[in-house]
Amino acid sequence: MNIIYINSDSFRRDNLSCYGGTHVHTPNIDKFAERSVIFDRAYTGSFPTVPNRRDVLTGKYTFTYAGWEAMAQTEITLPMVLKKAGYTSYMVQDTPHTVAWGFGFERGFSGWNWIRGQEGDRYKTDPLKVTLPCDVKKLRGGEFTTSQYLRNTSEWKGEEDYFAPTTMAEACKWLDKNHKHEKFYLYVDTFDPHEPWTPPQKYLDMYDPGYKGESVIYPLYAPCSFLTDPELAHCYASYCGEVTMVDAWVGKLLKKIEDLGLLENTLVVFTADHGFYFGEHGLVGKVPISYTEVNRIPLIMHMPGMKQGRRNQFVQPCDHMPTMLDLAGVEHPDFVQGKSLVDIIKGSDKPVRDFAVTSYGLNAPPASDQPITLSPSNFKEYSGKLRTSTIVTDDWTLIVAAGDLTPELYHNASDPHQHNNIFGEHKEVAKHIHAKYVEMLVSLGTDEQWIKPRRTLPGI
Repeated sequence: MNIIYINSDSFRRDNLSCYGGTHVHTPNIDKFAERSVIFDRAYTGSFPTVPNRRDVLTGKYTFTYAGWEAMAQTEITLPMVLKKAGYTSYMVQDTPHTVAWGFGFERGFSGWNWIRGQEGDRYKTDPLKVTLPCDVKKLRGGEFTTSQYLRNTSEWKGEEDYFAPTTMAEACKWLDKNHKHEKFYLYVDTFDPHEPWTPPQKYLDMYDPGYKGESVIYPLYAPCSFLTDPELAHCYASYCGEVTMVDAWVGKLLKKIEDLGLLENTLVVFTADHGFYFGEHGLVGKVPISYTEVNRIPLIMHMPGMKQGRRNQFVQPCDHMPTMLDLAGVEHPDFVQGKSLVDIIKGSDKPVRDFAVTSYGLNAPPASDQPITLSPSNFKEYSGKLRTSTIVTDDWTLIVAAGDLTPELYHNASDPHQHNNIFGEHKEVAKHIHAKYVEMLVSLGTDEQWIKPRRTLPGI
């Protein structure tokens, strides 16, 4: 079976009607979902961008030993395993981080194409001066990242020049020329709708026509009080415009797949790495804690002979590799920690795990000697240092860090958006979930130096 894997960075699940979305226009992915398997409880694992891709390409919970860092030379990746089984593999992406700075995530692919210029990619050095669209103090990364992005995109003339359209068009070209390979794995990765948000005007006008204020196209990851209400609304509108653009061009790729007759012998996956906050929990961005708006992700799969519809089991990105290997008829390497989803896709009700974990890399010292509660006053000091883990069970969500965060506990049914921390009233519940989390770390072979500061749950 062929494999086509489409990832869209920061694509919130509630953009899609199949996940309850009503505001954003995504007709193409919605149509694809109607004839596919929809995973209702897909949660990202290692977090954020780079660790997520590492899980996907290695089949492991890599947060137990790695963070935002290069692919180790000792890592064996999915395209390397598939190559031994006779697969031709190709990566096309505009997401810069996994291939810039020698990170090496392209290793093992038969061929690869990096669409240059996204975010702060050091691609162009002209024009020498660019005009920022807002006060620099509101921009993440200060002047550098946004200025570099504006340089990189200064010669664009139309929608076809944007990153997601270019990436999807290149994927279509590759399929035209390569779909007759005996078997292939095509990995497509677009950074949109990740910020900076500069959608074509026709998409922006769908959500915030006539806006005259500052455009904070790459906001600080912080409590959202630095933005006015209209500015925050425009951030969301700009994001939604990019989502609709992504949908339009993913739609062109899906049509190409169908026109070439590939739906009859190909697994097609659409997913994302995480979401983004637009005022939820008083935040803009995706850090430092993975609440439901960030850690719960879309995952839609179309497979020949499947039973279409919804699936309610916990699934995570490390499960994607063993699923693909099963469909390719390839034995799982011993290091794979994820679980194959093939039986679930075919309609089985049997779960592959009883909870999901989203986590920053554990390989860093605690941010504080004492448990803290994040607030606007200490956010800047601690937000970039906390290595939080979010554990989701059927009934509860527990958020912990390495002994340095006051735990947070939420009841999923009565508080699905996690507004009311009831850790103090249900410490025994939290203790039980935390013990399962530590047991999982041990079972995955996590180094004791990273488990040790997490063995004790503060406040117990």
